[in-house]
Amino acid sequence: MIQIRLHNTKSRRRELFMPIDPDHVKLYVCGPTVYDHAHIGNARPVVVFDVLVRLLRHVYPRVTYVRNITDVDDKINAKSAETGEPIATITARTTAWYHRDMAALFAVLPDIEPRATAHMGEIISMIERLIAGGHAYEADGHVLFAVRSDADYGAFSGRSPDELLAGARVDVATYKRDPGDFVLWKPSPDALPGWESPWGRGRPGWHIECSAMIHRHLGTDFDIHGGGDDLIFPHHENEIAQSTCAFPESGFARIWMHVHMLQVNGEKMSKSLGNYVTVEQVLARTPGEALRFLLLKTHYRSTLDFTEAALAEAKRELDRFYRALGKHPNVSPANGVPDCVLDTLTDDLNTPAAITGLHALADAALGGDESAAASMMTAGNLLGIFNSSASDWFRGDEDDAGRIKASIAARLAARKSRDFTRADAIRAELAESGIILEDSATGTTWRRA
Repeated sequence: MIQIRLHNTKSRRRELFMPIDPDHVKLYVCGPTVYDHAHIGNARPVVVFDVLVRLLRHVYPRVTYVRNITDVDDKINAKSAETGEPIATITARTTAWYHRDMAALFAVLPDIEPRATAHMGEIISMIERLIAGGHAYEADGHVLFAVRSDADYGAFSGRSPDELLAGARVDVATYKRDPGDFVLWKPSPDALPGWESPWGRGRPGWHIECSAMIHRHLGTDFDIHGGGDDLIFPHHENEIAQSTCAFPESGFARIWMHVHMLQVNGEKMSKSLGNYVTVEQVLARTPGEALRFLLLKTHYRSTLDFTEAALAEAKRELDRFYRALGKHPNVSPANGVPDCVLDTLTDDLNTPAAITGLHALADAALGGDESAAASMMTAGNLLGIFNSSASDWFRGDEDDAGRIKASIAARLAARKSRDFTRADAIRAELAESGIILEDSATGTTWRRA
């Protein structure tokens, strides 16, 4: 039996994955809040957990993958107020954008994609259980979780009570018993989305939505919970508190996996810094498979630095792999995943090491080894790459030919006018995008690096 080891945020160590039911693995991943375009930081966890799901399905007979849609949230309300558009219009459009972008990255759809607005009954029921158990209270039209009612609160994120208070970033309202208490339900004026409840017309807090959807679709205990590491506190800390207090017999998620942050050119991505990059923007200039590949080149628990040079390098590596596959156009995927890839993926999803294994296979395939090409194809299925034939992959490059020829003509004109600085800059720009110029007595030709 293939064994998988995963780093568990909860235990802070790598553990042998032992599913509750080996015949049915269950995992939940926090999905998007749908109010704008998905950025590349949103895409990274999607791609990482897509590889995990592919690996689990390779090993186990049945896997249920749940990823939610948050379609009731103050960010959505703010976008509606800003644009004047109805909330339903915003969420429908941005959900479609999200699905389109993730499909372009070859991420499989979750088996279940619950939406918060379709689970108000479950949310209200869970809040009622928390009140009945003494873990929540009503105050000034709100229902709040009482953090001091949970002796384990803070253990997951490893924060002391003082750190929790300092880092909670909550509004210290007068109706709170403790400054760290967080909202389960809040009143809604007529202009905002609202649902009838025992506490009046209102809407849920963010954290309770995931707890209720998880309980509805996966039960009280399940195998893996995933998300970005920015969710460890307060979102996942609060999820654990709500779920285990509502269902004291529950162990909730056995393994917690968190994908580390993504930077752009060495800095935190931010609209204020002008380095905010959406998936749509990247897809406008490079194949989705190249972005996917870049997101897998760094281990998911390490910081990934997105740069244009790194994206170009990812495309060049895929070009090399496709050249290796193109030498064997009639080969079929091998029956088994090669050890150089499978052994690394089962070791805490070590995708960089798996890519190193792919390069070794590509070396052999370029040298004429057909079995290596077959193994590459099988390994690619686990990594979610090689979604085109080699001929189709390189045919896409023909769209760039006009741009490249125009750049060569501009360089020639710069040289004729003795503007060698500009000519060198054009050569460097093309080299940065993986295009090598070769000058000869008969003119300039180009090739891909």
